[in-house]
Amino acid sequence: MKEDLQYIKQRFNIIGNAPLLNRAIEIAMQVASTDLSVLIIGESGTGKESFSKIIHALSPYRHGSFIAINCGAIPEGTIDSELFGHEKGAFTGALESRKGYFEEANSGTIFLDEIGEMPLGTQTRLLRVLEYGEYVKVGSSSVQKTKVRVVAATHVDLLYAIKQGKFREDLYYRLNTIPINIPPLRERDADIIQLFHKFSSDFATKYRVKPLEISPDTKDILRTYPFPGNIRQLKNIVEQMALLEEVGMVTPKVIEKYLPKIQSHTLPVLYKKWKDNGLLEKEYIYPILFDVKRDIAELKALMFNFMESGAIKNPILKEHTRLGACSDQENISKKIHFLDTAQSFKEDNLNYIGASYTGENLSIEAQEQALIRRSLQKNDGNRKNAADDLGISERTLYRKIKQYEIEESDFKQ
Repeated sequence: MKEDLQYIKQRFNIIGNAPLLNRAIEIAMQVASTDLSVLIIGESGTGKESFSKIIHALSPYRHGSFIAINCGAIPEGTIDSELFGHEKGAFTGALESRKGYFEEANSGTIFLDEIGEMPLGTQTRLLRVLEYGEYVKVGSSSVQKTKVRVVAATHVDLLYAIKQGKFREDLYYRLNTIPINIPPLRERDADIIQLFHKFSSDFATKYRVKPLEISPDTKDILRTYPFPGNIRQLKNIVEQMALLEEVGMVTPKVIEKYLPKIQSHTLPVLYKKWKDNGLLEKEYIYPILFDVKRDIAELKALMFNFMESGAIKNPILKEHTRLGACSDQENISKKIHFLDTAQSFKEDNLNYIGASYTGENLSIEAQEQALIRRSLQKNDGNRKNAADDLGISERTLYRKIKQYEIEESDFKQ
């Protein structure tokens, strides 16, 4: 098994000897020869696709196609067509019939990355494929058969997504027959230095420069840095230094220029302290932090538009709402002041809001819907421009439009 493990690492260019990494590879090797569905769990940049390729290469499906699909990169309105195909005339623009990925990959393997981003309707179709090996093209009534090995991957907590109603529980247990957990780079201390040297050697050959070396102090910095982008982030950092730095030895002063400011001193120390004391539950903390960041950005945009409309007048709060994301120590105090201002402003304006909106629906949903309608009307139904005005992503706007059953055609000229 040890010899096989080293062979697999060499074949798929996997660097490192961390016990958790080795265990993940061993599970992939063991499950490859079966027909069981596999769920690969790991943060972005940990190399989930490499594990799906191991499973495909060692499976009975290895002579068929291998197709990797990022579910989060396909718009919700077209993902069914992409996966299962469509018939001519199934929707506007369907000028001819098209094969889907499940038809193209018949007798092969489909890797569904970011499965947690898949819409609920598509999840139902996928469950049918997993249980019965059949699907129906968009715009067709004929049942198609397929024999495909499905390997899924996610960086989010699917059990939490189930509680939120964003992921089907039956699909989760169907996919999670054999889970493979890939450790993040910060849990592979010794591997970080090994990966650094590997990337340094590769880029030295590519750009015809001398390989970078790292001082002992720099190694300590790298080992304690949390690497939210994992291997992908480390590789990008080494490539930047290989191109831009003329010095052969990377010192702490050099490395700090390429690491985000969150790395500097506090975060690595706190992370190590939390980890050593068993206080860090990354699978819950990271999704929550990203959700909070997104929600704050959307709320800020909606609040700004609300004040611009004249419903609320407070120049101090408006000024703080215009503040962008704060990354340095000086702006942190501005954020704190913003929160204090907002709290007092809330009490000062309750009577004003009540007087201005007597008889109207004061729910957040109603105000949000009104803002979306106003923005769509202003932009003649152009979803991208409306999303830019609201300060939210086009995907989020699309979801809100469906949620409130807003007809975009009403606003197009």
